[in-house]
Amino acid sequence: MAELKLEGSGGYVIAELSEELAAKSKLVPNIDKCFLAPVGKLTEKDMHKHFCNKCESEFDGPPKYQIEETPNEQIADGLILVERGQYICQKCSSIIGEYRVFDNK
Repeated sequence: MAELKLEGSGGYVIAELSEELAAKSKLVPNIDKCFLAPVGKLTEKDMHKHFCNKCESEFDGPPKYQIEETPNEQIADGLILVERGQYICQKCSSIIGEYRVFDNK
């Protein structure tokens, strides 16, 4: 397990990730930045802090979730989008980053 800073479009989340998820978070292998989007939905217990660009503040604990309605949308052959959502600042409700949950059938 590794604690990483995961960048989103409106801030970042500090989270503890498995080696597999840590590797997934790096869009480009030779760059040190890690990103929220490729990781999918994180559990609240794994997120230790979050930073909101709008508030310009760091907060202890996880951001809130905002889940969009997703009627099991088929993205490609055998790939179904199960959930689409956003990580939201606890204070001002700005979007910190987005996530997608897929099911491979």
